[in-house]
Amino acid sequence: MHLKDGTYNDQADGHGGPIKVAVTVQNGKIFQVKIIAQSETNGIADSPLAQLPPKIVQQQTYDVDAISGASMTSAGIKNAVKKALVQAGAGVTAHAEKSVKQEKAAATRQITTDVAIIGAGPSGLAAAVTAGEHGLKAVVFEKNANVGGTGSMGMGPLGIDTQIQKDNFNDISVEEAFAEHMNYTHYRVNGALVKKYFAKSAETIKWLQNMGVKFAGAFPYFKGANATWHIVQPEDGSTPGPAAASWMNKRMYHQAEKLGAKFYLKTPAIGLVKTGERLTGLVAQSGNQTYEVSAKFVLVATGGFASNKEMLHDELGLNLNEDFFDFEVPGITGDGLKMMWQAGAKKDKASETVETIFSLPHNIRYFHSDAGLRQPNLLINQNGERFMNEAEMGNTTYTGNALMLQPGHYAYCIMDGQMLDEYMETGVDIVNIVSPGNPFGGIPDEIKRAAAEHYEGIIAANTLAELAEKLAIPTGKLTQVVTDYNKMCAAHQDPQFFKPAKYLRAISGKGGYIVGKFYLAAYATLGGIRTDENMRVFGKHNQIIPGLYCSGQDANTIYGDSYNFTLPGNSMGFAINSGRMAVEAMAEQK
Repeated sequence: MHLKDGTYNDQADGHGGPIKVAVTVQNGKIFQVKIIAQSETNGIADSPLAQLPPKIVQQQTYDVDAISGASMTSAGIKNAVKKALVQAGAGVTAHAEKSVKQEKAAATRQITTDVAIIGAGPSGLAAAVTAGEHGLKAVVFEKNANVGGTGSMGMGPLGIDTQIQKDNFNDISVEEAFAEHMNYTHYRVNGALVKKYFAKSAETIKWLQNMGVKFAGAFPYFKGANATWHIVQPEDGSTPGPAAASWMNKRMYHQAEKLGAKFYLKTPAIGLVKTGERLTGLVAQSGNQTYEVSAKFVLVATGGFASNKEMLHDELGLNLNEDFFDFEVPGITGDGLKMMWQAGAKKDKASETVETIFSLPHNIRYFHSDAGLRQPNLLINQNGERFMNEAEMGNTTYTGNALMLQPGHYAYCIMDGQMLDEYMETGVDIVNIVSPGNPFGGIPDEIKRAAAEHYEGIIAANTLAELAEKLAIPTGKLTQVVTDYNKMCAAHQDPQFFKPAKYLRAISGKGGYIVGKFYLAAYATLGGIRTDENMRVFGKHNQIIPGLYCSGQDANTIYGDSYNFTLPGNSMGFAINSGRMAVEAMAEQK
């Protein structure tokens, strides 16, 4: 490949918007790669922004390994450099030559293994490690270029009765947690599965620690919740936050490889293979290379369908990026569920739901505003009506459930400039461990950016009449609801929904009005099939399908209609533990 000397600028989409690069070629070689503009999330995107440019220079190719936990930023950088190199002459000819060689080498490859795992998120990774520990040969097929999946956006798993909890005098017993969870779900879940998962969770925390995973502690999600959320301590010494669990995923990935697991990245499974009534393998494909895999056991751990617009609409009546928003993790499109249904698994529509939260649309790009504007102030729907006690906004599941009942699945949370100044001094009203401790300093710049980008999630206005026009609520209606709310604040009493007096902050309009438009959102979808407590999949006639197992979000039917945030860390905890439980059940049959 011959490159023409010069500097070439181009761009490609990352997670937060376009990433612009300048690529300098000297003496026909890639000499320098510079990021000249980007709007990625601080912290999460720091590693790829710093590490990929020199790596591209060192390896003399844009096609370097992505950074785990920041796949979209990594892809944006690589694609921008690729486009710049095309300008420099690495165009169609070079890629065509490579394609011809690939086509000539293309063949169907046969693989025989004990365990074939579909998906390399936390559940698939835990399963791969467990297979190696039990002497089972494992192969893992992952459609994305790196491991971790949605789990790389998370912070850590649930643990019950762990040493970390005991050391901080906040332990909860398995018996207590089980009773609380079953009461929360009104017993509309598989109690045997819940009990086995909870009872295993403490040993799993120790198992992760033995792999080198460090935890910052065990925390509640909000006041009143149990301290079951074991937050991963990033190995670079940074403060734990969103994507902290990517360090845990790296540890599991390396341990699985060390124990003999073989990973096939950018290689999606495209079908399951049955011989008679038994699952006996799968077919996967990477480009024009096909893999036909014969396996004693197949584990599906593909993470749900939160990024599949069609499935969300058909299965749950939600419209992605219209009245519902997710984490925008690519590839979470329900492939595993569809393959299992096609192979005879019973479709359990009753178990399908979402891990409900609420957020600004595409909130990662406006992270400070998403955290700061969700304070327990006046919250109204499109009709200009309050509909809940805003003090409950700390429980994102309850608030998401309430939003699901509102027109358009959204609501407006209103404050003014004076209140924002006060928050800058005093900090948040409701503390949770996900949001920055004091996010308010970043809000003014995000308000300006929102106006420039015509972003719907943040609305600013100088007068109530202007705000009414922007919200498309009649001025008289908005004026009346604000007036009524301010009277409650003056009386220190909320006779409508009984919000505590300490959260009744009057809206004066001083400094202008600031509004966050919060939508129904979710970390992930849940369910779609049923398993027993050993993660074996049930068929259409409620029989076990021999050889077929499922773990993680596709098999997560333990919440009933609402995620249980009183025991936080639950989804990641279920993913890791169910992956281990599935393979341990396989090992008993080998």
